[in-house]
Amino acid sequence: MKPSVLTRYRVMAYVTGVLLIVLTLSVIAEYVLHLDGASTATGIVGFAHGWLYVVYLIFAFDLCAKAKWPLGRMAWVLLAGTVPTAAFFVERRVTRELAPQVVRAEQAAEPVEV
Repeated sequence: MKPSVLTRYRVMAYVTGVLLIVLTLSVIAEYVLHLDGASTATGIVGFAHGWLYVVYLIFAFDLCAKAKWPLGRMAWVLLAGTVPTAAFFVERRVTRELAPQVVRAEQAAEPVEV
C-alpha cells in the first residue's frame, strides 16, 4: 500500500472529526443555549461536514479495500466520522495497524544497488 493512501485517510479523519465536534458545539449553542448566530454556524459547519464526510468515506473505503479488510471492520472505519471524537481513536488504531505494512511496501519498492 502506498503511504499516500494512509496519509489522505488520516487527514480526512482529522478534518471530519474536528468539524463534527464543531458541529456538535454549534448545535448545542443553537438549541440548548439559544445563542444568536448559532443557527448560521450550524448551517455552515453542517454543510461543510456533510460534504467532507463524503470525501472521508471515499478515502476510508479506498484504504479498507487496499488493506483487504472484511465488511465489519470497514463499516467500523466508515462510521467513525459520525460519532464525535470517534474518528480520532479509530484513525489512531488504523494507523498503528497499517503503518508497518506501508513501511514494508516502501522498502520493497526501493531499488537495490549492486
